[in-house]
Amino acid sequence: MAASTHTVTNQVPPLVGYDVFAADRALVEAVDRHLDPELLEEAREELSALGRTSGSAQVQEWGALANENPPKLRTHDRYGNRIDEVDFHPSWHRLLGKGVSAGLTSAWSRPGGHLRRAAGFVIWTQAEAGNGCPLSMTHAAVPALRTDPALAAEWEPRLTSTIYDQELRPAAQKAGVLFGMGMTEKQGGSDVRANTTEARPLAEDGTYALTGHKWFCSAPMSDGFLVLAQAPGGLTCFLVPRVLEDGTRNVFRIQRLKDKLGNRSNASSEVEFDGTWARRVGDEGRGVRTIIEMVAATRLDCVLGSASLMRQAVAQAIHHSTYREAFGGRLLDKPLMRNVLADLALESEAATTLAMRLAAAYDDGSEQERAFLRLAVPAAKYWVTKRCTPVAVEALECLGGNGYVEESGMPRLLRESPLNSIWEGAGNVQALDVLRALQREPGALDAYLREVGRARGADHRLDGAIKNLLTELADLDGIEARARRLVERIALVLQGSLLVRYAPPEVADAFCASRLGGDWGAAFGTLPHSLDLATVVERARPVS
Repeated sequence: MAASTHTVTNQVPPLVGYDVFAADRALVEAVDRHLDPELLEEAREELSALGRTSGSAQVQEWGALANENPPKLRTHDRYGNRIDEVDFHPSWHRLLGKGVSAGLTSAWSRPGGHLRRAAGFVIWTQAEAGNGCPLSMTHAAVPALRTDPALAAEWEPRLTSTIYDQELRPAAQKAGVLFGMGMTEKQGGSDVRANTTEARPLAEDGTYALTGHKWFCSAPMSDGFLVLAQAPGGLTCFLVPRVLEDGTRNVFRIQRLKDKLGNRSNASSEVEFDGTWARRVGDEGRGVRTIIEMVAATRLDCVLGSASLMRQAVAQAIHHSTYREAFGGRLLDKPLMRNVLADLALESEAATTLAMRLAAAYDDGSEQERAFLRLAVPAAKYWVTKRCTPVAVEALECLGGNGYVEESGMPRLLRESPLNSIWEGAGNVQALDVLRALQREPGALDAYLREVGRARGADHRLDGAIKNLLTELADLDGIEARARRLVERIALVLQGSLLVRYAPPEVADAFCASRLGGDWGAAFGTLPHSLDLATVVERARPVS
């Protein structure tokens, strides 16, 4: 009998059956740090339950199936009637239902809600990122609707419900609803003031008929949408229900679903309005101001989503290196691999720490924290989302050829990684938004400097970076052309200050030496060899 050639050795067991929350020390410590102690025990139990679900074999299988079986558009039924429906694999509905029931759309109405939701969002989207889009849009619609108390009273209880109801029927008949958003058009893109969709007033006060198109409309299976259109008084925000009160379908013609690089499980669409019934949200001509709070909330979710993806990529890389042996020992114990993993772990922890600080500021709600968010959110959105793709690429490389194979899950993370940098305003939009905050809202810079100043004197490299940043801020010559450089420094100084205050000394030291002190190469794995890299890697290892 011929000897078997298929004995499997030196392969890594799957990272499965673990508590995604408890295994993430940076996230656990952020929750402990920012949440009211009276809420802590309940929150820990809640997040660990979600963490165990997210890390289970079943949910990981759901994520894979939802991406392998992307949504399909059905414009007409068998009889030729226009229906404009999107069919999803059952795994998508299971994932979205779990996300809703976990409270990922109900931050606004409970104590510590934003921090708890942010932690849950980081945990849950590690299993599958696509369902984060409708969860994010539904969560973010609340502050926009609050500009109209009557609309908020009607819709907010449905938006913040923990019940997922996938059926298309009048919102008044549902215990929970989801929202999408439509802002961009073919000719305008990020320049939403160039929108041409027309809003014609109807007889009933506050109601309009919309005619036009949206080049990107998120989550087209949702129950309602916030959209921008040109009313007689200028660009205005509107609520477009998917189904009208009498049970008839609103005119919401889905032209096609976008064939995207990643985010395959989630539907993004082009839609046409033709006499579509809508309700005005806020005053005519103030559409951008009305919807801006929704945009700010979704931008924070872009930061959270990137932090989530980075954490999962780093966890997979360290897990692989823990079990894989090469050249006489574990990869984890090889000095050069340890340098790479530590560098990746620093990027991940800095992203998580910053994201959770922003979520805590939302819960605080004070004038100073609102001013801080005005500058910190676009800066974080710019920088954290841009770091996501290089982290995903390097983490994939840690698995070698195994990481390039679909079954590893790493290609899905890589395809997803650029998304949050593009959605809700790409890099230049965020950089220019930071400049606007600096120029028009001096309180934003004051709040930022007060925040980073809390760590002054603790690390000479951080002190030097703050000084250099102040010098850059004092020089307004050619400010727009160097906006990206400036925003990068704003984000890095903020991350450094948070790590110096909150992270273990080994983490803070390595971050400040590399990101602020200049002792770093142009690729991951170029940290100073004298640092305690083993401790940094061990802290990031996914062991619960």
